[in-house]
Amino acid sequence: MKQSRVTAFLKKALFLICAAPLAVMAQEWPNKPITFIVPFPAGGGTDAFARPLATQLTKQLGKQIVIDNRGGAGGTLGASIASKASPDGYNFFVGAAHHAIAPSMYPNLDYDIEKSFIPVAMIASPPQVIVVNPKNVQVKNLKEFIELLKKNPGKFNYASAGNGSTHHLAGEQFKMLTKTFITHIPYRGAGPAMQDLIAGQVDIEFDGLGSSSPQIKNGAIVALAVASQKRAPGFPDVPTAAEAGLVGYEVSTWYGLFAPKGTPQPIIDKMITEVQKALNTPELKTIWTNNGSETPNLSGDAFGKFVSADIKRWAAVAKASGAKLD
Repeated sequence: MKQSRVTAFLKKALFLICAAPLAVMAQEWPNKPITFIVPFPAGGGTDAFARPLATQLTKQLGKQIVIDNRGGAGGTLGASIASKASPDGYNFFVGAAHHAIAPSMYPNLDYDIEKSFIPVAMIASPPQVIVVNPKNVQVKNLKEFIELLKKNPGKFNYASAGNGSTHHLAGEQFKMLTKTFITHIPYRGAGPAMQDLIAGQVDIEFDGLGSSSPQIKNGAIVALAVASQKRAPGFPDVPTAAEAGLVGYEVSTWYGLFAPKGTPQPIIDKMITEVQKALNTPELKTIWTNNGSETPNLSGDAFGKFVSADIKRWAAVAKASGAKLD
């Protein structure tokens, strides 16, 4: 009995000795700039939420949050770079629903979104939206759009943020449900894809509402429907796909903050608190509404379980739609 008490005391003492430096580290953190690795070029949906969040967190933490755009390979290049970043609390990764799709599309990833990262918090969850260049695709609504595609198989194309992105899978799912054929044109991110959609180099995009919202509002592109159960915040005039006649077409995206595996838990906990505080500021709530997203409240292990479930969901969509790398 005496020996067991001594053992328990030694274990507790060892825990306190190990925990003390971490607690001090969390109190002192941050004492230098923090990097957010964004795995897409500037101007896409990830940027639409990551940059305002970084600005707000910079105010709250008193240290600069630096955005490092690392686009390529449907967001997997940036994820690979982030997975190898130092887990010192000064490197974070802004992942997206694309990274829940990637395991089904890219067989040789050198990272694992579930094992290489610690989930911090979901930061936004806007629906996908069907948008077209009004000069190339002259329709008034989703019904006319589908009829046009059926009459002209292979004539039109759609841009995506890259192979294995939500844009890609949303397009393939749309084709499967409507029995239409549209050529897939993958880009290095939603920003470059949107530029070519506006210029008329491509006809259609199944985009996250965050990156499309400014262009919809200024009339550069036309929104036919959002792929959600209810109309998006800030876009009351854009019908859902079901309201427009396409029942069963529901595709939302999400953006979330992750840390490289090994990042001290006290720093993770502090970042969770700061992100939740930032998301509830009037400034970010207004931006999120304008970008068609509600403010999420999902962090830590709960966010991790959401990501795991989303990986399984997208695997089923990829298999059913027959999506492949182009």
